[in-house]
Amino acid sequence: MNSDIISQSLELVAARCDDPTPLVYARLFAQFPEMEALFVRDKDGSVRGHMLSEVIDGVLDYVGRRVYSVGLIRSEIINHENLGVPPAVFGTFFATVMETFREIAGEAWTPDMDAAWRELVAELEGVAAQVEA
Repeated sequence: MNSDIISQSLELVAARCDDPTPLVYARLFAQFPEMEALFVRDKDGSVRGHMLSEVIDGVLDYVGRRVYSVGLIRSEIINHENLGVPPAVFGTFFATVMETFREIAGEAWTPDMDAAWRELVAELEGVAAQVEA
């Protein structure tokens, strides 16, 4: 997967949307309505914002040096399972992020971006599935 293309897509999203957090979580809650109840105490969205920031940082590490991202994903699956998030739902979050970012980018989302993100999501879902096994 091309880390430059992933970085370019993130820059594109940042240029088009000050804060994609509400859009990402609206998509997540549309797919998994039961997950919204887990955020009942997150009145201002700061927890969701922090979580999305961690995902983006993890993505950048994963497409880069992979210093911590695999361990982060594995530990967060266990942490989230203890909060009531099934591992299968956790694994789908990466696709939710990709789909939201593609929507934000609109016509500027290139086939190369789509291919790079699909490859990335498949790999991250594979990391998540290893924890589920």
